[in-house]
Amino acid sequence: MTDEPLKIGVLGYRFMGNAHANAMARLPMFFPDAPDVERHTLVGRDEEALAEAADRFGFAHTETDWADAIEAVDVFYNLGPNHVHVDPSVAALEAGVPVLCEKPLAPTLEGAERMRDAAADADVPAGCAFNYRFVPAIQHARNLIADGELGEIRHVRGRYLQDWLVDPDAPWAWRMDADLAGSGALGDLGAHSIDLAGFLLGDAVGGVDRVSGHLETFVEERPVLDDDGEVEEYRDVTVDDAFSAQVAYESGAMGTFEASRFATGHKNDHTVEVHGSKGSLRFSLERLNELEVLREGDRGYETVLVTDESDPYVDHWWPPGHVLGWEHTFVHENYEFLSAVAEGGEFSPSFAEGYEVQRTLDAIERSDERGERVDL
Repeated sequence: MTDEPLKIGVLGYRFMGNAHANAMARLPMFFPDAPDVERHTLVGRDEEALAEAADRFGFAHTETDWADAIEAVDVFYNLGPNHVHVDPSVAALEAGVPVLCEKPLAPTLEGAERMRDAAADADVPAGCAFNYRFVPAIQHARNLIADGELGEIRHVRGRYLQDWLVDPDAPWAWRMDADLAGSGALGDLGAHSIDLAGFLLGDAVGGVDRVSGHLETFVEERPVLDDDGEVEEYRDVTVDDAFSAQVAYESGAMGTFEASRFATGHKNDHTVEVHGSKGSLRFSLERLNELEVLREGDRGYETVLVTDESDPYVDHWWPPGHVLGWEHTFVHENYEFLSAVAEGGEFSPSFAEGYEVQRTLDAIERSDERGERVDL
């Protein structure tokens, strides 16, 4: 492990920039064996907003050109909108700088392929930031499946429901533009469910064999607001508001996935269920310290509070029973990624794993366009 602090560069200073900066600040308090880091350079376009964010997040420098930032840092976090995932990440890897990139890996399969290949050629870690893998209850669930507690896996369900676009007058944002985002609920939310299913099941079901998808856009255009909140114009919504998909795995197991930004009454409802020949389990992000488990011979589900000192990551935090929150997933993720960087190890989920998720997303989209099942 290096003796010098790792100089961190971060592209993006809004939602994800805030989450990861908070995680970096927490690391030395709760993970004393984590590598030392220096929040070095924050990258963005608006100099005034960038300077304010750098001050709040604890970054010493700012840059409006990501290429200059890459030259100045040891590690590069790409937390910008989807359309800026590819070029900066590839450039950093070609310069030998490790990269952690937010999900989905890229707006297109071609972009994800470029990133995967650049990571394969680089001798440094490249990670895709699927933070829900680092929920202690999810790690516990994965261990149960790997130990055969559920028997032969037959069915996995994943749903991710939000309602922030129910109002047809909700303002337009980059996430509603296919050129900027790639897709809507499919890539923004569905990517999480598809990755989490793959993580939980591991080798138990093999890869995705074929998919059938349905995408829908409910509101075709949305208002663009000026600084006073008045409508300047209307822009087209060119991505899906919701999707559903059926997935067949190589083993014969099946998966069903759905996501919506129009699910009235659901704020951040990410639920995953796995059903096997001997048992089942169910996880909800809205109760992220709990795992519902049904074992062979049980008459109903047992709700397990995954906060014991022996549970993954929990020994770093509070006494047993004192629950963790959404923001802790980023601390765990940063700990694993930065440890891999400092020790020259590997990080999972890798760009290769992010690419496999992108293959499934792309196949779902093609299935909807063609009106037929797509084989992978």
